[in-house]
Amino acid sequence: MRVIHGVAAVVLTAGVLTACGSDDGPEKSVDAFLSGWRSGNLDAVGFIDPGGQKIPAADVVTEIKSLSGVLSATPPALTREGEASITKDIATSTVKVDWTLPGGAHWTYPTTVRLSKAADDKWQVIWEPKLVQEKLTGGDEFAIERKTSERASILDATGKPIVESRPVVVVGIEPGKVAGMEQLVKDLDAAFKSVQVDVDLAGLPARAAAADPTHFVDVVTLRKEVYLKIRQRLQDLPGTRYREENRYLAPTREFARALLGTVDPVQKEDLDNNPGKYVVGDVIGHGGLQERYDDQLRGGVGQTVKIVRKTGEGTEKTTEDVAEVFQAEPKPGAPLKTTLDPAIQRAADNALRGVGGRTPKTAALVAVRIHDGTVAAVANTGDVNLAFDASVPPGSTFKMVSALALLDNGSVTLDTKVDCPKNATVDGRSYKNSHDMALGTVPFRVDFARSCNTAFVGLAPKLGDDGLATAGRALGLEGKWDLGVSAFTGKVSTGGSATERASASFGQGTTVVSPLAMAAATAGVARGQWQQPTILTDPAPAAKAAPGPELNAGSAEALRTMMREVVTSGTGSALKDVPGEPVYGKTGTAEFDNNPANTHAWWVGWQGDIAFAVFVEKGGDSGASSVPVAEKFLRGLA
Repeated sequence: MRVIHGVAAVVLTAGVLTACGSDDGPEKSVDAFLSGWRSGNLDAVGFIDPGGQKIPAADVVTEIKSLSGVLSATPPALTREGEASITKDIATSTVKVDWTLPGGAHWTYPTTVRLSKAADDKWQVIWEPKLVQEKLTGGDEFAIERKTSERASILDATGKPIVESRPVVVVGIEPGKVAGMEQLVKDLDAAFKSVQVDVDLAGLPARAAAADPTHFVDVVTLRKEVYLKIRQRLQDLPGTRYREENRYLAPTREFARALLGTVDPVQKEDLDNNPGKYVVGDVIGHGGLQERYDDQLRGGVGQTVKIVRKTGEGTEKTTEDVAEVFQAEPKPGAPLKTTLDPAIQRAADNALRGVGGRTPKTAALVAVRIHDGTVAAVANTGDVNLAFDASVPPGSTFKMVSALALLDNGSVTLDTKVDCPKNATVDGRSYKNSHDMALGTVPFRVDFARSCNTAFVGLAPKLGDDGLATAGRALGLEGKWDLGVSAFTGKVSTGGSATERASASFGQGTTVVSPLAMAAATAGVARGQWQQPTILTDPAPAAKAAPGPELNAGSAEALRTMMREVVTSGTGSALKDVPGEPVYGKTGTAEFDNNPANTHAWWVGWQGDIAFAVFVEKGGDSGASSVPVAEKFLRGLA
């Protein structure tokens, strides 16, 4: 709760009232008064006090501004209701006052304007503070006490809160007490890294130098359990200071962070972009679901309009509450229910932790339940949701789609002999296999399991103009999905030159996808029919895509057989001893520019009811990056 006081300049509001009475009746003076109240210019109105003494119009303008307090910058809409009532030389007129409060709520009430007829037959307004509101007296002003409701939580698949209020410690420094800034920065950096927290401290010396020596300069906000691990180490450093607070947080810092977003204090940019919606001290969502559904989660802001009186002078000045004249209770926020499974999410987060070793890599992992398409985990190494939004070539994981198309059109069976030479040339462009592999003429299932690029280049003409696109669309690629959150559904190569078709046959060329799109396609292969993935169940998406066609049973079964052989005898053999049910999948290495040395690493596959995709940006060979992530994930589930 915060009480806001202040006096600002009165501004014009739209509209000018038209008098209903005669030209020399009191209505003309009432309308002039109402117009002047809004505009801040009352020179056209005569005023007297209740004792009959004249009052300068400028004094009335000043007093209205003072009485209006925090509302003075937004004068009310004013409507005279009917004609004035006249008794001898006194007239009374009822006026409807309609204040628009910060945030858009309306406070409406009637007030009475009294007038006295002067000797020259002009009607003068009898000025007194209660004309603005009946409980106001001289020296009072309006103040607003703003009330915010408890922010609603984002829930997991079981309805339990993922994000809720949790204790944190804000670590800061008091510049005047720092013994040596250079050494302090080194000591802070070492302390934070000891608990795997990376903090950019480069700008701290400059911020400290610009601050008042006694001010608190914040450095980082730590979860309390993390802070406690290094509390003594930090407190031994001269100049460090601490502030305990509560923040809306997920169970861990990594937990679906890029999908969920964060809840933080409102920033200047937020205030500038949303005038009147937020005030300093509010907490709002930034990024992900927290930002997209911020209004739902925050609920409505409640407000109490008070009359307050300031007394005393200087340091002895105090503000006293006189009366509450309007109250609007805050509307509670509504929770957002997701399909995330905490155990699977933790396994996904852990699998990505430390990916790349001493050279950290950007990576993503998304897991989908095969039986119903619900998204069980969304993990990213950064704050960008690459799991949903990446638009990157799929590399050899797309042989899953190419193989489905070739099986469907009868070009191959599991045991059709297909040549796998070391190199293949199409229109002058040379294609090769990873590690210069050459298998000779072998069954198609071996080409698939060993991920032979040149075999697929040789089969590319059999895909026709749109064979890839047809198979890809049957697995949901390029579809119009409604998830309640942005997601890239892919773009599949169609037609093109002979080299484009050759490249596209093993996931290069112009084909691009996201990890979510490939995880959903993989789930479609495992299930025998694609269905749109789901991440939100309340509110549920309004226009969820219809399920895809049922896959040809023979083609789907053959493809599943080959994806199992990738693990038992092919490029994914590191996963064959993973505990639990059999693992199926396909590795992928995808070039993303004109340098063959620059490649992304992929894995798509499933175990039991969980289909998942792993993407490691610039990961190089999949066997050294994406497959180990997949193994770590599956062992984490086990």
